[in-house]
This record gives sequence, C-alpha cells and structure tokens, in this order.
Amino acid sequence: MEKMVTSGNNSKVYNFIDSEFRYTLFPIFYSLVFIFGLLANCYALYVLHHMRESKAMNEIRIYMTNLTVADLLFVSALPLWIGYYVNNGHWDYKDVPCRITGSFFFINTYCSILFLTVISINRYWAVTRPLVAASSDCWKRGVIISAFIWCLTLLASVNNLIDNGIPKDNSSSISRCFEGYQNEDYSTKYTMAVTHFIIIGLFFLVFSMVIICNISIARALLSQPISQPRASTGKRPGGTKRRALRMLCAVIGVFVICFLPHHVVQGPWVLSVLYLKEDWSMETRQKINDAHQITLMLMGFNCLLDPLVYCFATTTFRKYIQNHFKNVKNNKHCSRNTLSTGISLKSRHQSEL
Repeated sequence: MEKMVTSGNNSKVYNFIDSEFRYTLFPIFYSLVFIFGLLANCYALYVLHHMRESKAMNEIRIYMTNLTVADLLFVSALPLWIGYYVNNGHWDYKDVPCRITGSFFFINTYCSILFLTVISINRYWAVTRPLVAASSDCWKRGVIISAFIWCLTLLASVNNLIDNGIPKDNSSSISRCFEGYQNEDYSTKYTMAVTHFIIIGLFFLVFSMVIICNISIARALLSQPISQPRASTGKRPGGTKRRALRMLCAVIGVFVICFLPHHVVQGPWVLSVLYLKEDWSMETRQKINDAHQITLMLMGFNCLLDPLVYCFATTTFRKYIQNHFKNVKNNKHCSRNTLSTGISLKSRHQSEL
C-alpha cells in the first residue's frame, strides 16, 4: 500500500488502494440484487404494460416505465460484475464488455436520479398547479421529457463507451475494470477528477430541486383544510393526502439511501485513489475507499426500491397488484376487460397521487 519512486526516471508509481471485504460481500449482495431486482422490475414492467392496455397510461407511468428499463439494464450487467468480484478484482473478459457494463451502471444511476426528479416535479404540479399540469398533452410531454433524459444520459456516458475501460498499468498483472487509474499521467487524472466533480455538483443541484419540490408538496397538502366526512361512508377523504405524503417520503428515501452517500464520498475518494492529495496518509485513503465501496452497494440497491416508489406514487398501480395477487391466491382468472374496467372506474374517483 505504500507509494514508491522508481529509480529510472524519478516518476512515482502508486499502488492500487483496495478493499478486500468487497470480494466476499459484493458477490453475495449483487447476486441477491440480480434475483430480486430482475423479478421486481419485470413484474413492474408487466403491471405497467397492462395498465397501458387498460387506457390508464399517463405521464407519470411513462416515467415509471423508463425508470424500470434503466433498472433492468443495470440488473442485466450484474452477472459480469459478480464474476469480476469473485475473481478478486480481475476482469477476465474483453475490454468491450467492461465498457458496456460500466456504462450500464452509469446510465442506471443517472437515469434513476433524473426520472425520480421528474416524478417529483410531476407530483408537485399535480398538487400545487393542477391547471398547469393538465395544460398540455400528458402523454406527449412524458415521451418528450423521457427522450431528453435518455439522450442526455447516453451522451454523458459516451466517454465510458469509447475510452478504454481497462487501464494499462504496467506495474500490475491484474486487469481492472473502470478502476486502477492511479498511475495515469497527471493531465489525465486531473481531467477525470474535474469530470467527477462536475457530476457531483449537478447531482446536488438536482437533489436540491427534489427537496424543494417535495417540501412544497408537503406544505401544500398539510395546509389543506380537513374535509368533512362523506355522508355515504362516514369516512374522511384523506387517503389522497396520505398517499402523496408516502410517495414524498419514498422518493426522498431513495435519494438519501442510494444516491446521497455516494456523491458525498465521491469527491474525497477521487482525490484519494488518484493521489491528487499526496499529503493524506494511507490509513485515510483506505478508510475513504472502504466507505466508497459501501456507497456503491447502496447505489445498486435502488433498483429494488424503485418498484416501491411506484406503489406509493399511484393508487392504480397498487390496486392492480392487490387485485392480481388476490385473484392468483383465489385461483380466479378475471378477464382483462373486467379488471381494466374496475381500475378505470376507480381512477375516475381517486387522485393518481
């Protein structure tokens, strides 16, 4: 772990900072994420597809569908990452699969962040500006915004696809995928650091927007007067407010659990592993790297939490799942038309919050 100086040209050669625990923990964790993430997101895609056929598709479900596709991209790349960690951090495949799997990780992370952000904005408009939210074609607006997010994310991941994913490190016989750049020239490391800090800054800008939108939603909901009980049922129609508040907590929870820790640690980690801060001790570098590995796991956890956000975001999604499992449990096969009609009628009387 100590850095050393070669006697040939006085150039410094740095050792790779590793966290050995990940070679035991990551294969187990990513195997579980692969199994449950694949099942959860395939089922979410199934439900969203049937909701579309029932003509219950609207703007927010377009975002959910795209978010699910982004999660499935990440899940599809996990077998190669599992093999990488089982092999003690040695990439035993070619460079192209490394570029693709690394790009899938990047795309999933920032597509998830952006789609959760537009879901928050959509709910903000629905609660505080209902006329603005309904002022244009919801389906068309959802398609345009989704296409913009995909184009933006794919454009940002171009460097991952065209550059070598496996750095050439003559001091080591191990081929690492998207890590191990400590012995690159200073200009390359400086450019990489600047890129990371730009991404970190943009994340906190987006995160601030999410916080502002959700605080505005909460204030608007909590300031609404308590409705009188319905004469027919004797119950207060407060379900919409509770559902909106649960959705608010779910979205912020995904950001705080999955994305915030990584972007807090990412800056110091880049400076540490690239040795751009040479006055830091190896003990400090090791602790930062260990923390960074934990935040990578938390980021992978988001593909399991996203389907839960769908349940909180819309009543229709949750009702469809409840009806579906109820029918499976009772060994009943309701026709699609019957179920779709029930959902459509219910959605007329309940807010999509």
